Amino acid sequence: MAAAATPGTHMATIKPCVYSSRKSSMSSTATFSTDYKLASWKRLASSSYILPRKSLLHSLKSDSVKSIKIVPRAMSAANENKPLSGLPVDLRGKRAFIAGVADDNGYGWAIAKSLAAAGAEILVGTWVPALNIFESSLRRGKFDESRILPDGSLMEITKVYPLDAVYDNPEDVPEDVKANKRYSGSSKWTVQEVAGSVKQDFGTIDILVHSLANGPEVSKPLLETSRNGYLAALSASSYSFVSLLKHFEVLPDFKRGVDVTGGASISLTYIASERIIPGYGGGMSSAKAALESDTHVLAFEAGRKHRIRVNTISAGPLRSRAAKAIGFIDMMIDYSLENAPLQKELTADEVGNAAAFLASPLASAITGAVVYVDNGLNAMGVGVDSPIFVNLDIPKDK
Repeated sequence: MAAAATPGTHMATIKPCVYSSRKSSMSSTATFSTDYKLASWKRLASSSYILPRKSLLHSLKSDSVKSIKIVPRAMSAANENKPLSGLPVDLRGKRAFIAGVADDNGYGWAIAKSLAAAGAEILVGTWVPALNIFESSLRRGKFDESRILPDGSLMEITKVYPLDAVYDNPEDVPEDVKANKRYSGSSKWTVQEVAGSVKQDFGTIDILVHSLANGPEVSKPLLETSRNGYLAALSASSYSFVSLLKHFEVLPDFKRGVDVTGGASISLTYIASERIIPGYGGGMSSAKAALESDTHVLAFEAGRKHRIRVNTISAGPLRSRAAKAIGFIDMMIDYSLENAPLQKELTADEVGNAAAFLASPLASAITGAVVYVDNGLNAMGVGVDSPIFVNLDIPKDK
């Protein structure tokens, strides 16, 4: 199963031993316009990690807006016991399981980094055929640059689990998959088994992230999609979220949460769930629509039973390896740059930070929501770059 389309001084460790990585964090905050007074900057700087005023003003004057990538980030503090000032995204003492991290290039990785920067301990589930390459890349330091956190340390991954979320339990696995050499050497990789392994290794989790999607016929128009291709897209991209939550929700503490905010579960969706996106076929648009519908129902069921919040992030286009496989990601990014209210390229960090907020106590009353992180493109009813609007005075981001 492919990951969804979607960096201290110590290497990420991949080992069966159990230990906790607890980091402290400071708050995430947005950077503001240059019209704010110096006093405001000083007050913000006292409680937030922001660029120095001089360097920020220089960058605003010397570079075009599209080239500036100012991303709010959680910042690790030196002392875990020191109270945080301001309004922090504080996930210290929390443990997150992110399903669908197979490289350092997608939204799953970015979410893991943001959660780690806010203090959470990170566990990941990696598609079985990609496991060896992923673990090898971690050991050899190929991901070190992208593991750098705002405080200069490297994101630590406490443990990597093999996972294929298409299969709920060992009885569901076909014989040809069991015999596939890409699965040889790995065990306990169905959803039920992974949840059991996490319970045995760590007892519980506090945050569950679903960053999985796969459509074997995604390049085909819906009218040309086979039944098997359509059902495979729904199985891998939407029911896998139901299955993960079903098997993880019964873990101790995650059922009620370690505090009054309860547990948090997040998935990733796409605007094709509700708008026509030619080229996003093979039943993937249907799978994302199902994922959003399931988010509402699961929010009610898991909220009433276990006080687990369930939200999904509708992310804009990103040049991830998984997205490039679809074949038209560059065109979608160009379209967004021309037509979105915010004319800038979306970064994976922005989606990661939104996930950290949704997982934090700051979002304790948010559940059953589709949160758009797409520079506002979802709000547009027309493409303003169309020649039909050439005579309208449409503002451009210079």
